[in-house]
Amino acid sequence: MSVNVPKADFLEEAMRVIEEAEKNGIILRVLGAVALRIKLPEKVRKFHEETLQRKLSDIDYASYSKYTVEVRKLFKQLGYIWDEAVARIAFSRDIFHDEVNNRHSDVFYDKLIFCHTIDFKGRLELDYPTITLADYTLEKLQIVQINEKDVKDLITLFMTFPVENSDKDAINKKYIAKVLSKDWGFYYTVTTNLKKITQLLGKYKKILSKDKVNLINSRINDLLETIEKEPKSLGWKLRAKVGPKKKWYRDVEEVIR
Repeated sequence: MSVNVPKADFLEEAMRVIEEAEKNGIILRVLGAVALRIKLPEKVRKFHEETLQRKLSDIDYASYSKYTVEVRKLFKQLGYIWDEAVARIAFSRDIFHDEVNNRHSDVFYDKLIFCHTIDFKGRLELDYPTITLADYTLEKLQIVQINEKDVKDLITLFMTFPVENSDKDAINKKYIAKVLSKDWGFYYTVTTNLKKITQLLGKYKKILSKDKVNLINSRINDLLETIEKEPKSLGWKLRAKVGPKKKWYRDVEEVIR
């Protein structure tokens, strides 16, 4: 494989990297807002980009730690510069710089560790070229200090995809409920954010029809109901008694440092 130059277009570049990884037998999947944009039908993609004015900044990926050496080699061959300083201190993460387009790509191995932990074990094989919609939902909802761009992503997500007991072109509510049933802190952040999204929908009534608002509310309520019904672990129940009086999440700044 010869040295290539990263493409300026986010989606084209993400697909170039993923396809090269696939050719080399590396399991690599897109995550973050670029993953959502890839998943969206063309019309909704335009809504996300133009109507909601959701700008993309970087392209991030998930892989397994067993591919670490191969991933570093791949990105180097594709025209990226590996950040060795970050690799020495970061846990299960690599950063690759695209100096042509002045952006960077994070690759998270096995887990995404921020406010809460999302475990990718056995999950990356379930979809292509992105992580599953359930994992993407958790990625967005685990953010304690959720901001406007995350809200825009979640509105678009629930407007577009059904909430079902499947990972096939749907948000797998059963899987999400199962993950949250073992971790009260994660549960608390996710359910708080889901309720926040429904409260913020009024802000977007100029660009969202009443039918779309009802659809988003219906899907979020369906997910919340499934989460509540899922039997909880003993650890979850004990932690629930303490509640938010005790800190239930990691500060993202600490994770980055």
